[in-house]
Order: sequence, then structure tokens, then C-alpha cells
Amino acid sequence: MVVFACAECGAVMTARVARVALPDHSSQKYGHDLLSGLLEPGTYVVDPGEDRPWEPRQPEPEPEEHGVRLQTYCISGPPNRIGIAPGDVRGTVFIPDRLGGCCCGWDGQYGPNLACAGCGRPVATRVDDCGFWQVVWLEPDAVRPVAVDGPVQRVLDWPELPSTPPVDALGFWSPPWEAAVAVALAHLLAVSGGKRVSVPDGPVAEAFRRAIDILFPPGPPERHLVLAGPGLSAAITDIALVPRHPQTGEAWPCDAGAVVPMAADVWTYLAYHDDRRLVPAAHGMPAGVRRDDPPPLLPHHLFRPDGRVFLSTLERLAPVRQPWLRRIYDRVKDRPYMDPFV
Repeated sequence: MVVFACAECGAVMTARVARVALPDHSSQKYGHDLLSGLLEPGTYVVDPGEDRPWEPRQPEPEPEEHGVRLQTYCISGPPNRIGIAPGDVRGTVFIPDRLGGCCCGWDGQYGPNLACAGCGRPVATRVDDCGFWQVVWLEPDAVRPVAVDGPVQRVLDWPELPSTPPVDALGFWSPPWEAAVAVALAHLLAVSGGKRVSVPDGPVAEAFRRAIDILFPPGPPERHLVLAGPGLSAAITDIALVPRHPQTGEAWPCDAGAVVPMAADVWTYLAYHDDRRLVPAAHGMPAGVRRDDPPPLLPHHLFRPDGRVFLSTLERLAPVRQPWLRRIYDRVKDRPYMDPFV
């Protein structure tokens, strides 16, 4: 366990926290509603930031109107920012002149908006505006970790990991699902070598097949994606879709030719949940009993991975230097709302 202290005066800035893996939806912007917290209380993550193995195409110069340069919008920050739950912050005060220009909260576009209450040094950025997962990002050069006594975080065994359903109570696709599938899709493209990939029928097909049909070249599949993980057969020779542990960030070990990691809660649902509807049969389950077993929720539209998350993941993968994958990247970047993305 650690606490983070101000690098200037040593004042403690946080409650005791333990490190977990960075969620796939950490940089996701979704809709215009207030979203929940990015992290569980008592945990922290480190965001590596914009560490790319290549330099993407430079953006066009910022437009000017009447001699005034327009502000461009950016939600990323410096490398190695430390993310914590807002309720775990201690000993900070808001910086008033860095809180404007937002909608229902603060999005951090003006830089650090929290200062150390002891010395006044800017130390963190609180993000809680509509469309953003609520989190506080500590500046890596403004704080330092201090080891403290406390219970050792127990690493969950693979069979203990929970699953997250893909559809919420209102019938909308889950934003973390859209982010997790986008990350896995980028990795799948990177390991495919540009060859068309087949996927198993069922939930995996619903998540990936439409994107494969649009992004991959036409023709019969030459590669094959198969689920691998706890409780499933390990005899996979081509591409394995495996869970990634939410605490350690490690992918399930297997001997497949290539591995595509996926957020464990989404992978678990894909691997073990059966969405098939029950068909009433004569002299079967009584109507009153069947009534108490509600069918799975149906979404309002086809599943769409998050395009922004897909692009940001692809930028960090070395195979994006290859011309065939760069062409896909450029096509999606030029048309961010094209099928199959949001």
C-alpha cells in the first residue's frame, strides 16, 4: 500500500491505495450524461500516456478567425499520470482560474485544477464533467509515493473475476464494453498480418464479426480466433482471445500462435454467458414460472466498438508501421464515425 505526498512540502495527498491495471475506458468520452467513477476506492493506476512507436500524421494548423487562434480540445495529459478515485483525495484545494469552460463539471482542459493545501503547488486534475469517467489525475512530477503499512491487496484468482453484461437497464450498450472490444479489435488487427479472421458464433461474433467484415479484406478467412482462458481448452494453434487480469494487467498464459488480450470482465461474459432465448414448449415450464425468468435485455442498435479508443490503441502497437495497417488507421481517422464505430 502507498499514499501519494506532495513533492514540494511532503503533505499527504491521498488515502492508502494499491495499484491495479489501467482500464480500457480510462480515456473514453461517452455521451453527455454523468458517468460513474473510473476506479474503485482504494486503488490507483498509472497511465503511460502518449507513448507511440511512430508519429501519426500531423494535424492541420489550428484555424484562426479575425486574428484570434481558436482553442483546440484535448483530454490527454503527460505520461505516467497517477489516477485515483475522487474520494481518495486528501489535503487539496481547487484552483479557481482553471475551472471554467465546462458543462456539468470539470474536464481538465485547462491543466491541473487542484493544488496542495499546504504549499499551493498544482498537484492534480479532477475530471467529472458529463461524458467523462470521474477520476483525479495526479501529476507525476508533483507527487511522490510513500510506502505505508496496511493490508496486502489479495490478487483474485481467475475463476473469481466477475463478468459485466453488455447491455444496461435502459437497453444501451455498455461503454466499457465498447472500449474493451475496441482495444481487442486493434490487437486482433495487429496480429492478423492483414489476413481475414474467423470468429466463433455467438457473443464473440456479435462483438467482432461486423468490424471484421468492414475492416479486413474480403474473401475466405485464413486465420482463426478462438476463446482461451480459465475453464476452456488450451489446445489453440492460431489466435487466442484471452482475459487480461484487472489487478495485475497480465494476460492469461497460453501457447497459441498469437494472443489478443481482453478485459477480463468482458471476456468472462463472452466465454460463459448464454444469450439464447427459451422457446416455450407444450407441457413445459408453467407460464407463471417462466414469467419470473426475464429474458436478456435487447440493445437498441447493432454493437459498435469505440472508434477513439480503437485509434489510440492502434497508435501504440508497433505493427501500425506496416502499410496495410496504416491504411486502415488513416481511413478510420479520416472518418471517425464510419461503420462499425460509434
